[in-house]
Amino acid sequence: MSSDKPQKPETIAAQGLGWIDPETHAVAPVVHASSTYLRDADNRYRSGRMYARADNPAYDQPEAVLAALEKGEDAMLFASGMAAAPAVFLALASGDHVVAPKVMYWAFRHWLADFAKVWGLAVDFVDMTDLAALKLAMRPDRTRLVWIETPANPLWEIADIAAAAEIAHAAGARLAVDSTVATPVFTRPVELGADLVMHSATKYLNGHSDLVAGALVTRVKDEHWERIAAIRTRIGGVLGSFEAWLLLRGMRTLFPRVRTAAANADTLAHKLAANPHVSCVLYPGLPEFPGHAVATRKMTGGCGGMISIRVKGGEQSAVATAAQVEIWKRATSLGGVESLIEHRASVEGADTPCPPDLLRLSVGIEDAGDLLADLERALAIAHG
Repeated sequence: MSSDKPQKPETIAAQGLGWIDPETHAVAPVVHASSTYLRDADNRYRSGRMYARADNPAYDQPEAVLAALEKGEDAMLFASGMAAAPAVFLALASGDHVVAPKVMYWAFRHWLADFAKVWGLAVDFVDMTDLAALKLAMRPDRTRLVWIETPANPLWEIADIAAAAEIAHAAGARLAVDSTVATPVFTRPVELGADLVMHSATKYLNGHSDLVAGALVTRVKDEHWERIAAIRTRIGGVLGSFEAWLLLRGMRTLFPRVRTAAANADTLAHKLAANPHVSCVLYPGLPEFPGHAVATRKMTGGCGGMISIRVKGGEQSAVATAAQVEIWKRATSLGGVESLIEHRASVEGADTPCPPDLLRLSVGIEDAGDLLADLERALAIAHG
């Protein structure tokens, strides 16, 4: 991309930065399946490639596209979000202090709590919607990382990225943001002051429920970033070549997919808020949602495709509602083209922040009227 002809993010994604295969001039990228590369006669690697775990050409284009979309200096692909996110913490030193949200992806919260005990990290879990609590949790000269997730799964709490960055930087810490739900379509954390951005690329970046992947983006390539790169190579949490190809394919339709899902979610949230069988709708796009003001300031053009609803009648009614849907699919995950519904407390276990009457909805790109009718019918059946 020429520096004197800046392109909009929609164009960057759709054209994959305009890269064309130099050998065949193919518009679609080739799949580099080789695990190893030929040495020169003098035993050197002048091609720049040695072994796919350390340097896979299949990563070049999707990493460049993601870095461009997030306005970061570099990006790295991983085998999953649960390989990408821990790499940020593995690059810290024993004895460092980190701050993380009380509401966040449950599997990573459990990993972090367990890892901290083994690695000797000090961790404080705080309410990231409370900036005073975040500031109070900071330990100058010891806090090295603040991790936030916004919107935060599964209650969709909104953190103020710019304010959190100021607090983190004032204490000498980095700010990392799990932006899986917001995506670069609605939020670019680097522009708001974040140092690192994480995506479970399985979700919206890919968007087709056919691969597992993770990604990190950095504002600058510093020593911490180099340690993360070394961890990826040494531990081996790398993505397969075909999966990298699938991810790039998915990112090319990122903007129309995510905008359609968000528009559907907004429609459903407003309609469900008036449903007699729903006690509460958790969606940042609703004016009554606690994080609405921050979301409308920091998220450009939409509030994402995720909704949670609390069903009147408690857990039994919530589970019964999920059992009656036909278009919605009862499945774990989010961000695909198809709409998913899940009784989240059953998945997360006893220490979940989810109320037992909560259903998590990943809104897809189907017709919004069809989705609403299916869910309203299921709610009515569940309530007799």
